[in-house]
Amino acid sequence: MIELILALVTGFVVGVIFTALKLPIPAPPVLSGIVGIFGVYLGSVGYNWIVERFFS
Repeated sequence: MIELILALVTGFVVGVIFTALKLPIPAPPVLSGIVGIFGVYLGSVGYNWIVERFFS
């Protein structure tokens, strides 16, 4: 749970800094960003499954 809070606080601080400096937000559009994060998570889970299933 602490990781989620730290990620949220860090994202908030980065958002404030980038907006204060009038820079574009360093994130992809909302839907594609969520799908990308989900893909990274699925890749991690898939890798662990493949390693456990075939190489252990």
